[in-house]
Amino acid sequence: MQVSFNELAERELNDAAQYYEQERPGLGAAFIAEVERCTAAALALPESSPVVLGNVRRWLCRRFPYGLLYTVRDDELRILAVMNLRRRPGYWVGRT
Repeated sequence: MQVSFNELAERELNDAAQYYEQERPGLGAAFIAEVERCTAAALALPESSPVVLGNVRRWLCRRFPYGLLYTVRDDELRILAVMNLRRRPGYWVGRT
């Protein structure tokens, strides 16, 4: 199965990593590593996380207040949002 990121999700990932890196050197890299861990876990068990809307599922990060919102289609895991859980909850609706 392949992974792809919505353009806005990729921007969210980079913006958050940059923010954390400014807060403390090395924390941005730790954030990216956690997102990679979550992505690998979602790839291994794509149907195990809860459905949040329609066919969109959410995988929660452990160390950071973020979740990956994704869909599974054929042989693709599509990341729709790298969502900060402390912000507007439904801003990502409508992404593909």
